[in-house]
Amino acid sequence: MNALSNVGPTHFIVLAGLLFSLGAIGAIVRRNALVLLMSIELMLNAANLVFVAYAKQYGDAGGHALAFFVMAIAAAEAAVGLAIVIGVFRTRQTVDVDELDALRDET
Repeated sequence: MNALSNVGPTHFIVLAGLLFSLGAIGAIVRRNALVLLMSIELMLNAANLVFVAYAKQYGDAGGHALAFFVMAIAAAEAAVGLAIVIGVFRTRQTVDVDELDALRDET
């Protein structure tokens, strides 16, 4: 018997919940902008896992299409977020989000 045949949608949902929780904790606890972006990516990937798990369970391609849409948004978010972090680092010399409280440099 195939070992993957015993893996049901519940396993994927539990894994997605753990990944989302780990991403949420990382976004709340850590103050580094790069770690914050990675935590957001982890939460988006957890949502993708749920979409694909339910699409597999119900035999619908809508979940797969939604997962591709979320991946496109995650790629754009990563590109724009990294560009912002690089721009902020060039002016402020830090990526700590607690120190970034104004939109312009107050030097």
